Order: sequence, then C-alpha cells, then structure tokens
Amino acid sequence: MSKNKCIRIVLIGPESTGKTSLANHLAEHYKTKYVPEFARGYLQRKWNDNNEVCGLDDLPIIVNGQKNLEKKLIKSATNVIFCDTNVVVTQIWSQTHFNGYCSPEILKAAKKSNYDFYLLTNIDVPWQKDDLRDRPNDRKKMLKIFQKTLETYNFPYKLISGDINSRLKSSIEIIDRRILNL
Repeated sequence: MSKNKCIRIVLIGPESTGKTSLANHLAEHYKTKYVPEFARGYLQRKWNDNNEVCGLDDLPIIVNGQKNLEKKLIKSATNVIFCDTNVVVTQIWSQTHFNGYCSPEILKAAKKSNYDFYLLTNIDVPWQKDDLRDRPNDRKKMLKIFQKTLETYNFPYKLISGDINSRLKSSIEIIDRRILNL
C-alpha cells in the first residue's frame, strides 16, 4: 500500500478501451474518487485553440499535471483511488509517437512509479473517434506494448475484458479479493 494508506489503482491501456468509464464506475462502487486524465483536457484545449497536437515539450506538463491532480484528489478519497492513467502511459505514448524516444526524466519517473495495482483494459470494445485519438489500427500492437512494459517493470496487473458490466464485475472481484482482502 502507498504511503498515504490509500490504495492507488491505475487504469491503463490503448486509446478508446474504456478506461475512463471503468474508472468512473469503480469510483462510484467504492464511494471514492477517480483521477481523470489530465492530458485529455490539456490536449483538447491545445487542439481547440490552435489546431495543434501533442509535442515532446507537452509531456513534462502532462506528467506534472497528472501528478498534481492525483495529489489533490487523493486527499478526499476513501481507502482506494482510481487513476485514469499515469506516467507509464506518458512513457509509452512518447515512445510510440516519437520514434522510440522518451525523456530520461519521464522514464525514471515511470520506472519508480509506486502504484498498488494496474487494470489493463483490453481492445475488445469498439474504437471511437475523437479529436485526440489517432491509432485505430494499432490497438493490438499497443496492447502488447502496455503488457510488455508492465511486465518489464514487474508491476502487478490484470487484463480486463468484455463489456462495461463484465469489466466492472471482474475489476471488483480482483480488487476485493487481491487488494482489499475482503
């Protein structure tokens, strides 16, 4: 368990795999908070204001914004909080969008990230287009990258599949049994 005695669970996976929906449902079920994806709002504003996409210079801003949002919301969480992304996602995104490059600072932060568990969302739900999603045909490849990264870092995770009801039921069973010991 993390220092503040609040269990931190990250939802991680390729784009458009239901992370936000699952995080929201889990937070409702456990009567706690979920940390939304800082990058989504930040990059949507960048797109809306200037028709610009994410660049390398945005990644440290995204990492810090996500950390700050988590620090703020964890104060009002119960015994568990759900994070709709973390620095590991930023690392993978950097590497897959910038020819394998990720800044040493982000790599170091990803390797040292101390979360209690990861729920890896499978690609078995339909991809939905929006202004920020750009890899509808790379989902299988991206899922493998997420799995390999979690395994390389030896981070505990479980692949979550099915429709939202199946995902929610599986996630609750995993959290109750493996993490909360209920």
